[in-house]
Amino acid sequence: MAVPVDPHEEAEVEPSVDFGLLRRLLGFVRPYAGMASLAVALIIVSSLLQLIGPLTTAVALDLFVRPLDDQTAQAGISRFVAGWLDAGGHEVDPITGVVALAVFWALATAFAFVVLYAQSYVMQLMGQRIMFDLRRDVFDHLQRLPVRYFDRRPVGRLVTRATTDIESLNEVFTAGLVSIFGDIVLLGGIVTVLFLLDWRLAVVSFAILPLLFLLTLWFKGRARRSYREVRVKIARINAFLQEHIGGMSVVQLFAAERRALREFDQVNDEHRAANVRAIVYYAIYFPAIELITAIGLALIVWYGGGQILRGTLSIGALVAFLQYAQRFYQPLADLSEKYNILQAAMASSERIFELLDAEPEIVSPPDAYRPDRVEGRVELDSVRFAYIPGEPVLHDLSLRIEPGETVAVVGHTGAGKSTLANLMLRFYDIDDGAVRIDGIDVRQWDLERLRRSMAMVLQDVFLFAGDLAYNIRLGHNEISDQRLRRAAAEVQALELIESLPQGFSTEVQERGAGLSTGQKQLIAFARALAFDPEILILDEATASVDSETEMRIQQALERLLANRTSLVIAHRLSTIQRADRIVVLHKGAVREEGTHQELLALGGVYHKLFELQFRQETAAAS
Repeated sequence: MAVPVDPHEEAEVEPSVDFGLLRRLLGFVRPYAGMASLAVALIIVSSLLQLIGPLTTAVALDLFVRPLDDQTAQAGISRFVAGWLDAGGHEVDPITGVVALAVFWALATAFAFVVLYAQSYVMQLMGQRIMFDLRRDVFDHLQRLPVRYFDRRPVGRLVTRATTDIESLNEVFTAGLVSIFGDIVLLGGIVTVLFLLDWRLAVVSFAILPLLFLLTLWFKGRARRSYREVRVKIARINAFLQEHIGGMSVVQLFAAERRALREFDQVNDEHRAANVRAIVYYAIYFPAIELITAIGLALIVWYGGGQILRGTLSIGALVAFLQYAQRFYQPLADLSEKYNILQAAMASSERIFELLDAEPEIVSPPDAYRPDRVEGRVELDSVRFAYIPGEPVLHDLSLRIEPGETVAVVGHTGAGKSTLANLMLRFYDIDDGAVRIDGIDVRQWDLERLRRSMAMVLQDVFLFAGDLAYNIRLGHNEISDQRLRRAAAEVQALELIESLPQGFSTEVQERGAGLSTGQKQLIAFARALAFDPEILILDEATASVDSETEMRIQQALERLLANRTSLVIAHRLSTIQRADRIVVLHKGAVREEGTHQELLALGGVYHKLFELQFRQETAAAS
């Protein structure tokens, strides 16, 4: 039973501490520490190589393009190169000097290209592997969550977690966390060189840093909220699309296309508006960064130009300062951009970790019961259960099924019939009482062993994309081809399967499209028999099939039910008259119990159900 929810409403997640989220994200980097270390080393080398260009420019200008007299201050690197040349007795003409420096710069740039290529490749490879691990962990965790978790959350929202949200983390690992080290190294190197060139001009260059800091603080809070809002809206779009595409036949049947389009327009417009709000912050932030950077460069030209006129600074040093300042402000802007990436990642990681932090409520206990052989005795002892607190479905229900016995359960819609199957399989845990298999409470069983001892055939058969053989085996390759054919033959499905173009290799479309309801039911019966369970549950398994298919299934039921405990949940009473015992549920409790003839003789609820159905079938036949 599904709990009513708004399929378009995304749950709000409380903002988490950034550093806490970052620590958890870095946990996914740990398996690739070697690759991360290599990427950091390459980034550091790349950052150091970026320091060469301006220094080469200063040397070329001060020593060869416009040689300075002894009265004019030279850049430190220029003085060092000049002293080295004098000490070695080297006389270098200006043209040779400029060419040599140009070749040196070109070689350094080529080497930087190789380092950047290797760095980018390693980081992208690491990022893709982390995304692979994260998606695997999310899917693995989803499989361990209880059915109740999926009752309350639309499928589209969960798909968003495993796709869009995880994809938004990719940039964190490929262009965010690791490359921050490179920006920090580059900034440190530039600060060092600037102070070596001229500490007074360096102080002037850093005068704009408070403005950059305040601007980033302003942007931080607003960007975080906008990214979180965008993630909420895209999840709502995915949930809406999943629901309406899945139910497209109903939409078209009731001519609800215009209504659906209006609702989608609203959801889509909310997503657009959220993105526009985020764009507004970008539109203010990045031009403001450029403006403050321009102010910083203007200050350098103003103060550095005055020093040149006073003869205390060389032109080469000023040009180097301008180049370094631009390279200094660029990493700051990069850090801001990486901070934006982190903000987007925080909004997504909040939701991913909200899913990963959801505790699987139904798990195997320590020292779980895992028998080699299951007899198939089922007992429900004074069971109370509610899907929604305060709205009980079962009231003090007791029922016992002996090994090999076939018990049918009937009752009005909402009486709790399907709930019995859910509790036996431990899809949900009861509120009070006990559900036992072979005298052992299902909460003490190993979950895999418990569910492998049972098979369930539903009215709405779910088939996966793949061939028919896969849909019967469900990935359990220990089920041989011979066992596959035997199971299909015993449920009257072999003739159907062999009549298809590729037999067992026939591809199944999404949810079994292209197969009739009866054909899907036969395949579901073959699946159940192939697993050879000790306990079989049929939940309205013949309710939607035609009369001819029902006759074929009835012929197979004797073999299918033989020597195994069976719980048959039925609406059509004609299909259960041969059951060993029939249990009538009414308002969540056992009202009547006996054989078909005994219950008719009672003249109670079963008799009324039988008469009502008999009259309906007679009216339909006439």
